[in-house]
Amino acid sequence: MAGPRKPSSGGGRSGGGRGKSAHSGASGRRKAGQQRQAPSDDAPRGAGRPKSKRGPKRDRGTMPFAPNEREEREGVRLQKFMAGAGVASRRKAEELIVEGAVSVNGRTVTELGTRIFPGRDRVTVHGRPITPEDKVYYLLNKPDAVVCAAAGSVDERGRPTVLSLMHGVSERLYPVGRLDYRSRGLVLLTNDGELAQALTHPRHGVVKTYHVKFQGKLDKDQEEALRQGVVLDDGARTAPVTELFAFRETDVNVWYQIGIREGLNRQIRRMGEAIDRPVLKLIRVAIGDLTLDGIEEGEFRALTATEVGQLLAASKLGPEGRSGKSGGSRGGPHNSNQ
Repeated sequence: MAGPRKPSSGGGRSGGGRGKSAHSGASGRRKAGQQRQAPSDDAPRGAGRPKSKRGPKRDRGTMPFAPNEREEREGVRLQKFMAGAGVASRRKAEELIVEGAVSVNGRTVTELGTRIFPGRDRVTVHGRPITPEDKVYYLLNKPDAVVCAAAGSVDERGRPTVLSLMHGVSERLYPVGRLDYRSRGLVLLTNDGELAQALTHPRHGVVKTYHVKFQGKLDKDQEEALRQGVVLDDGARTAPVTELFAFRETDVNVWYQIGIREGLNRQIRRMGEAIDRPVLKLIRVAIGDLTLDGIEEGEFRALTATEVGQLLAASKLGPEGRSGKSGGSRGGPHNSNQ
C-alpha cells in the first residue's frame, strides 16, 4: 500500500464539505447544532480537508425491491420482505415474526419459513401495513459524541444519534456496522436490511479500515499479535488483520492503519486491551472501496448507483446473490460497535 488512507476529518471538527444527498436533494452540509472547530493537534498527518471538485450530478443511490426468478414463482421469505421494506434488519424481522407481531392477510404468522407474494399479500406489523420503500444508501462521516442508533434523533439518555444528522431524509434508516459514542468516521445508513446483514457478517469478508492511536508505543511482539489474532476478554480469538502498519509517530504514541474483515463488538478497542495498549482514538476511514474523501464531519451524501453495485458485489449480493440461498443465513450479523 502506497500510504495510509486519509480520513477526511482526521481529527477535525469542521463543516462546509461537498456532500449532498442525491436521493432526497438534502444537503449533507447541514449540521445538528455543531460548531466549527479547529483541527485537533494529535490528528494523523495529512488529515485535513481534501479538496473535491463538483462533477456531474450523482446517480440516485436507490434500488427498488425486486424479487428474483425463484421468488416470483415461490414467493419471498417473509423476513426478507420485511428487511427489504425497511422495517428492520432480517434478524430483527425474524424476532418480530416469532413474537407474533406480524400478520399476512389478517392471519398472525409465527413460522420463519413463511413466503409471501409482494403486491398480492397484505403484510402488517403491529397492525400497521408495510409496503416496500425504494432502497436508499447514505455515507455519513460520524463525529465524536454521537450515538449509532436508529431509534430517533436522540437516545434514551438524551444523546444525539446519527439520525439527527440526516436532514431531509424521509426513509427509515439503520446504521450498518456501528461505531461507538467516542469513535468517528465512516458509517453507512440504509433501509436495505439484506445488505446491512451481509456487510456485517464475517462470512462475506468485507474489509473495514481504521486509523487507530494506541496508548504508548507497540513493540514488535504486540504488532505481531495483532497481525495474527489475539484472544479477547470473552475468549474469542480474532482473525488475522488484512493490514497493519504505523504511519505517524509522536514522542509517546503511534497511529496505525488496521484492516479487519470481522465485526465483533468493539473489536478494535478490545484488541488494544488484549495487548495492554488501550485505544485512545479510533476513526473508520473505509468500508471496502468506500472512503470519506470530500465528506466533512457531521455531513453525508448518497451513494452512487456504481458504489451501491460495488457493495452488493463485495457482499455477494449481486443479482445471483440475492436469491434465497445467499441471503438466508441464520448466523446473523456481527453488530460491530467499534
